[in-house]
Amino acid sequence: MKEKNILVFGGSGQIGRNLIRKLTQKNHRVTAVTRNLHKKGYILKTQGNPGYIDIVEKNIFDEKHLAEIIKNKDICINLVGILFEKKNNTFNNIHINFPSILAKICKENNLEQFIHISALGIDSAKDSKYAESKLKGENEIKKNFQEATIIRPSIVYSVDDNFSTNLMSLINNLPFFPVYYNGETKFMPIHCSDLTEIILKIIEEKICSNIIECVGPDEINFKEILITLMKLIDKKKYIIPFPLPIAKMTAKFFEFFPNPLLTIDQLNLLKYDNVLSGNLKSNIDINYVCELKFENEVKKYCHMWKEHGEYSKEKIN
Repeated sequence: MKEKNILVFGGSGQIGRNLIRKLTQKNHRVTAVTRNLHKKGYILKTQGNPGYIDIVEKNIFDEKHLAEIIKNKDICINLVGILFEKKNNTFNNIHINFPSILAKICKENNLEQFIHISALGIDSAKDSKYAESKLKGENEIKKNFQEATIIRPSIVYSVDDNFSTNLMSLINNLPFFPVYYNGETKFMPIHCSDLTEIILKIIEEKICSNIIECVGPDEINFKEILITLMKLIDKKKYIIPFPLPIAKMTAKFFEFFPNPLLTIDQLNLLKYDNVLSGNLKSNIDINYVCELKFENEVKKYCHMWKEHGEYSKEKIN
């Protein structure tokens, strides 16, 4: 297909880095926007083929500056999202106001596509501020750019994630592992490379005006995820269900930390299964079936959490 000028917000995260590499390999010209060039610029510079990536520092709430960089672009991709709030990084600002502004400016500049990453299961999680903000953000996008494509992935994992890697670190450091709601919450984890291939497919086939749920091949509950990770890194820890009142106390304590392991809002979100709704299109409906299985993929990078790390026998052999 003809090379496109693509604008990416949130390019320094695990999805963004993987996506930028693939876009530039396809000879698309990528402009990656960061709020902190000195902190994130060196990461972004290494992700794309030389000559195919530009990095700019912008205030993402400055409409004038946004209009300047959106002008003359073909496609805009928004990967920006947060899991907890702090200072000006509120759910309202990041999940509602910013996507709304972005969609409006993209429409005014007649971009071919606006692709937005949301989250799976947000229709059900009525008592989660995170889910509520994601849903409101989607609605604002549709008002401003009706042909936008919204992607709702389940948990996205890879060696660069904050999910499987954090869990393996906690398994190593905790004498036991607490679970909430008996660890029965279901997920369909999708590998980062599968998700970015789906985004490429949406671009290449010009898929517009859809909400697409994206999931991996496994349906697995949280307790099963922990058991899988323990097996992979050769650790045996007790998995102990925490009563909800104790879980809430724990979450309130963690909220005092700059990067909390758990918040009350995340605890509320954990009540709801993170699987296909059956009411919307999925990656299967656009003819992309994910084949990368959770255990097989984590096995490729789990050695760093084993007893001898990179020198573990399995890694050496």
